[in-house]
Amino acid sequence: MPVLKKLMQARVLLAAQPLKKSGENKFAGYKYFELADFLPQTMQLFYDLELASTVSFTPDTATLTITDCEDGSSMVITSPMAEANLKGAHPIQNLGAVQSYQRRYLWMAALELVEHDAIDASEPERPKEQTKPAAKPEIKPAPPKQIVGQGGQWQISLSVSPDSEGWLDVVGQACGTALDMTESVDDVMQIFKKNKQLFDAVKAHDPNYFKTLMAQFTDAKNRHSEKS
Repeated sequence: MPVLKKLMQARVLLAAQPLKKSGENKFAGYKYFELADFLPQTMQLFYDLELASTVSFTPDTATLTITDCEDGSSMVITSPMAEANLKGAHPIQNLGAVQSYQRRYLWMAALELVEHDAIDASEPERPKEQTKPAAKPEIKPAPPKQIVGQGGQWQISLSVSPDSEGWLDVVGQACGTALDMTESVDDVMQIFKKNKQLFDAVKAHDPNYFKTLMAQFTDAKNRHSEKS
């Protein structure tokens, strides 16, 4: 049985299981799958179907290889790497966060799992409207390859592959980690001031996501104001 047929069988069997999304983005208002929500079930299905998987990383690419243990056929899924370096955090912590993020997205692609509840929900049917000329698609600017804040404490340095679709989430994770480390309102403001170039790039690419980031800063400031 070729690897693709077995993988399709694994997808169908996994879709029939009552998976629950335990991850939650409170700022954007959606839930998402974490690895622990589906990987144990997937590994059991792979074992039963005699499939094996390996994940590997290079500085540029994250790779998931799925192999049929019976005939040796395999398929490969790749994703461009993105890197976020936060001053004050250990390099191994940054590396582990990026690798976990990439593993989750590789498996999401392999298993055809739907990411957000907002995508799962179907919108009610609306009355038909008169046909209007199609609006020109909005072309968002590509992210710069390198965005670096001012040097010193609270500097955020982000290296992004131009075709990476997940770079905004990496920015959000880096900001969330930084804000969790703050001890005062002044610390929160320093993060914003030192990395304004990064936030300007986010605003130019996706104004709605920029608002989500700013909500994180507001919550952090309110948290410290309540303590004082």
